[in-house]
Amino acid sequence: MEKEYREYRTGQGVPVTGSYICQSGEKTSLNQNDTFPQCPISGQDTYWKHDNDK
Repeated sequence: MEKEYREYRTGQGVPVTGSYICQSGEKTSLNQNDTFPQCPISGQDTYWKHDNDK
């Protein structure tokens, strides 16, 4: 079974509590039902991916 590598955009709801990485490589812990923030480095809208590398 393949892993799903879904990307989420700034403003979307967080589906699962965990650590997420933005396009700039910055990690942030987010809780389920939070909203994905802007990039903490650039302050712009970005894509986020769940940090599955544990």
